[in-house]
Amino acid sequence: MGILFIITGPSGAGKTSILKRVMKEVENLEFSVSYTTRPRRPGEVDGRDYFFVDEKRFKKMVEEGEFLEWAIVHGYYYGTSKKFIDERLEKNGDLLLDIDVQGALNVKRMDLDMVSVFIAPPSLEDLEKRLRKRGTDSEYDLKRRLEDAKWELSKISEFEYLIVNDFLEKSVEKLKAIITAERMRTKRIKLERLPFFQ
Repeated sequence: MGILFIITGPSGAGKTSILKRVMKEVENLEFSVSYTTRPRRPGEVDGRDYFFVDEKRFKKMVEEGEFLEWAIVHGYYYGTSKKFIDERLEKNGDLLLDIDVQGALNVKRMDLDMVSVFIAPPSLEDLEKRLRKRGTDSEYDLKRRLEDAKWELSKISEFEYLIVNDFLEKSVEKLKAIITAERMRTKRIKLERLPFFQ
């Protein structure tokens, strides 16, 4: 079975920037594309960044049990395809799942073999600067994200690893180190296949 890496943290903490770099630099790693009802931002591609669907279709998918987890975040629906996760992990492929804190906590309650990583900004002031610089949110949405971030940051201790994203290069290396270490855990290695056990 592959390893499911749950990556979470407040909006604007830099998860996307870190994950894009890690995806380029680490082999046998796939990104799990989530579904959302939020509007597409400039430069985002359907099927690469998210599967963009309307609320009606999303609710139908919920009714049909298609999601591993789903949540309403900042007023929009977000969900993770159960089928995609199951199929990839069964093929021994490792998966990066970038989800909001609420969704990550829901997944952590499930009986799954997973590794959870929380990515945090250096401070709330820094987070606000990043969100404003991004320029994709209205003032109302920006304030809502900052309020949500306070609650999200209060949940750090429920995750296995913490990366404070003060410098992108360092954060990328830290996440790569976590992935490498988890892949070397003896519980994940088929020891009977090693030559000295034969």
